[in-house]
Amino acid sequence: MSQAPDLDHDYPLSEVPPGARKGLLSTSILLFGFTFFTATMFAGGKMGMAFDFKTLIWACIAGNLLLGLYAAVLGHIACQSGLNSVLMGRFCFGESGSKLSDFLLGFTQIGWYAWGTATIALVLVKMLGLPEGWTVGLMVLFGFGFSLTAFVGYQGMDILSRVAVPAMLALMGWSLWIATRDAGGLSGLLAIQPKESMSWHMAITLVFGTFVSGATQATNWTRFARNSKTAVLSSLVGFFIGNGLMILVGAYGAMVYQQPDIVEVMVLQGLSIAAVVMLFLNIWTTQDNTIYNFAAAGCNLVRKDRRGTITLMGAGVGTVLAIGGMYDLLIPFLILLGSVIPPIGGVIMADFFYAHKGRYPKLAQTRLPRFNWVGLGAYAAGALCAYASPWVAPLVGIGVAAVAYVALCELQRVRVARQALSALDT
Repeated sequence: MSQAPDLDHDYPLSEVPPGARKGLLSTSILLFGFTFFTATMFAGGKMGMAFDFKTLIWACIAGNLLLGLYAAVLGHIACQSGLNSVLMGRFCFGESGSKLSDFLLGFTQIGWYAWGTATIALVLVKMLGLPEGWTVGLMVLFGFGFSLTAFVGYQGMDILSRVAVPAMLALMGWSLWIATRDAGGLSGLLAIQPKESMSWHMAITLVFGTFVSGATQATNWTRFARNSKTAVLSSLVGFFIGNGLMILVGAYGAMVYQQPDIVEVMVLQGLSIAAVVMLFLNIWTTQDNTIYNFAAAGCNLVRKDRRGTITLMGAGVGTVLAIGGMYDLLIPFLILLGSVIPPIGGVIMADFFYAHKGRYPKLAQTRLPRFNWVGLGAYAAGALCAYASPWVAPLVGIGVAAVAYVALCELQRVRVARQALSALDT
């Protein structure tokens, strides 16, 4: 008799079995909701202040296509193996070495969670004219409240996304229609000249880097995909279309109203109540995914299936960071993410396609080394090059890490072969 799917725990330490796999609609709408994030729209707003409409569209397409393809490749690996990024890390970094990726991925997600919690509290106090003394209380309320759907697991987040995504699409469509009308139609948009400047590679860095940490951990849901086609398509829907829409909406409002903040734009449009609703749904659909990512990394770090407990612990830590001032640290945090997270994806891809020839063995039946120094060395090379690069740091990190992994694998093979020959000679 086959074992029933463990829907309560979402397989934080093992492969997702065939009986728990999901279809295209479920995975797509969940990833769509994940990429609906206020910080992404703010990044789009910065681009809208710096580019004309045609250049903006091309920059948006290029950056989000790169992001979508990156997520799609990792999604294919996740679906084929049934593993998420932190579990894949055991193969490319080793049993103990993978704790590095657990810590980095968990840290980035708790940072995002703290920023989102602080944002909703501060904006509501400002927009609704609430006493400033309410801010901390609201941070505590939302810090734990947003974690409830993640505590339930995949099903809870799926239900929220099915309700929130259509509502947000309707609100954004309404806002875009008003902005187009206020701009004087398409001809008016094309006539708008940018007031600021931004290089092309900086725009790609902004688009790609803002959500590359999320794309690296989208494997938490694409591993539930029914087949590889579903995983790839849902990744493109979420990260090319969904993230692209966030960039475009933010940029659109900035071009028309010279205001990069989408919430402020909707207030200017007379949509104050809609702005509050959209902000709430927008942040919640990302927050629950974010804290779920943290719990997945935490389970692998401690090697225990305590997803619910770790979810609540992460919500507590995120709330404390929010109260401590995480809202003001967004830009330094994004720069850090662009350097330290993408190389993990580069190592995973090289390890899967090159070292394991496109197929991982069963995790429970595999004896892995404590430290895979090839993977750790390749990660270090990718992270250092990304941090020092004047070009698109996330792409540099992914590419250098992948190439370094292949090169170090070959060096290791040569060394082992020489040792074997030396042993025969003696």
